[in-house]
Amino acid sequence: MNARAKQLQPAVEQARQHSEEALAQLAAQQQQLAKAEQQLEELRRYRQEYAAAGEGASTVGALLNRQKFVERIDQAIAQQTVEIARVQRQFEHVRSRWHQAHAREGALDSVIERYREQERLAEDRREQSDSDERAQYRRPRR
Repeated sequence: MNARAKQLQPAVEQARQHSEEALAQLAAQQQQLAKAEQQLEELRRYRQEYAAAGEGASTVGALLNRQKFVERIDQAIAQQTVEIARVQRQFEHVRSRWHQAHAREGALDSVIERYREQERLAEDRREQSDSDERAQYRRPRR
């Protein structure tokens, strides 16, 4: 590895570490979003089951209690919907940070690869020049 590539190596390692950390945060945020969505689905399913089971309420009081309970479930559904929106925004923010970190890592990798290629080409030119020079001295003079 040439000197320029070696100088950039700590930055590449740091960028790689940031990218890995951002990816871990993204995975955690994705799990949190999936959990929140699952909770919402459970609330909806519970509401549907509870509302269906209450169709045969025997008294007005029982019907009103059941209706109030369904309203509380509806409120929980609304709160969970707001929570999902909040978690979704956090997820998008974390995903954006991961994309930036990943892009920086890729850019630094590209720069190092370009430096390595330049070094390889320079070495090839030196070898060709040395070879040409040796060939010139080997030619018999007339």
